[in-house]
Amino acid sequence: MAQLSDDCFAFGGPMLSVDEAVKLISTRMTAVSETEGVALAEADGRILASDVVAPLPVPPFTNSAVDGFAVASGDLPAGEAGRFQVEGRLAAGGRAATPHSGHALRIFTGAPMPPGLDTVFMQEDVQLQGDGSVLLPPGLKAGANVRPAGEDIAAGSVALAAGTRLRPQELAVAAALGFTEVDVRRRIRVAVLSTGDEVVEPGAPRGPSQLYDSNRVMLATMLRRQGCAVSDFGIVPDDAERVAAVLAEAAKGNDLIVTSGGVSTGEEDHVKAAVESAGRLVLWRMAIKPGRPVAMGVIEGAALIGLPGNPVASFVTFVHVVQPAIAALAGARWQRPLPLPVRAAFSYRKKPGRREYVRAHLRIAADGSVEAIKFPREGAGLLSSLTHTDGLVELPEDISQVAPGDRVGFLWFAQLI
Repeated sequence: MAQLSDDCFAFGGPMLSVDEAVKLISTRMTAVSETEGVALAEADGRILASDVVAPLPVPPFTNSAVDGFAVASGDLPAGEAGRFQVEGRLAAGGRAATPHSGHALRIFTGAPMPPGLDTVFMQEDVQLQGDGSVLLPPGLKAGANVRPAGEDIAAGSVALAAGTRLRPQELAVAAALGFTEVDVRRRIRVAVLSTGDEVVEPGAPRGPSQLYDSNRVMLATMLRRQGCAVSDFGIVPDDAERVAAVLAEAAKGNDLIVTSGGVSTGEEDHVKAAVESAGRLVLWRMAIKPGRPVAMGVIEGAALIGLPGNPVASFVTFVHVVQPAIAALAGARWQRPLPLPVRAAFSYRKKPGRREYVRAHLRIAADGSVEAIKFPREGAGLLSSLTHTDGLVELPEDISQVAPGDRVGFLWFAQLI
């Protein structure tokens, strides 16, 4: 398991911006060292542990990109059509001798180019003659409609870099190079738990002042989508000693602990005191809305991130704090989600110096532009705001207000989770 020092997140400055928090995570967290070989069919979403170096070029041989007629460009007459007798036929997977000089070869997509032939005329561009010859139009450049060996990937090059999160397209590259398995980092082990007397398990008896715990299933699902192995430690009541005991137990065998609720400074918010008694806590004051407060610390070598209890705040801070932490622990390259420019169809005022995320859905306006429509309410406890919108409008620290017609950045939920 990843062993972190108790002061790896120590930060003595003012309130952290989102970018500063991510930088601190990426520079202070150490990736797990254990790796394993995994079959390609099981490697989707895993983090590549070492570079995949191409043992052969892709494509491995020069081949035709189209169905047509292959010739030697040196046989083509300058500036006029050429008449060539067709000699031979070559399909994908086959072999054929090079035709005599001044002759053409009938060739199909993917078939290897015989030595000496370097240009292919598409079959729809030629005129077939009654005597078995073809009339080739003028103007085609030498090498046209041919895929050279190594055009896609050169032998000996790094085809896939360590730290890549493997998707279907990366697995296709590995397969094209002849690999049956890849070396990946082991899955990050994460313990997840909720805190508070006010939450109960869905389906359990609920008191008049209690809520069903929705955060834990949301966070566990998001963690699994990040490729983590998740251990569920349930709901821990508001008791500092009990919270400390559960956190100490969760630290055993896990790389990361993610909690929900109890990270504020109120008398009944016990996560801060519990972590300080079991390890070291640096209580982050992040300049983010929704999202503050967020806690971070280390317990017996395991990182801890304490998220707010309000579900929208928990969702937003997971995306911007927990996901970069998982990437760092997994040795993955973290790339901040890139907002897509859209037009605002709402007014909004915000506090400068803080990054805010506004829930919105998109529509196509009458002029064809994409517009963002703000969810009508702003509460951080409104779960429906996450299901009735398409994503988040990101408002940077230097913006204080938004007016209809302004360009804003939009993050699709599909980008984030």
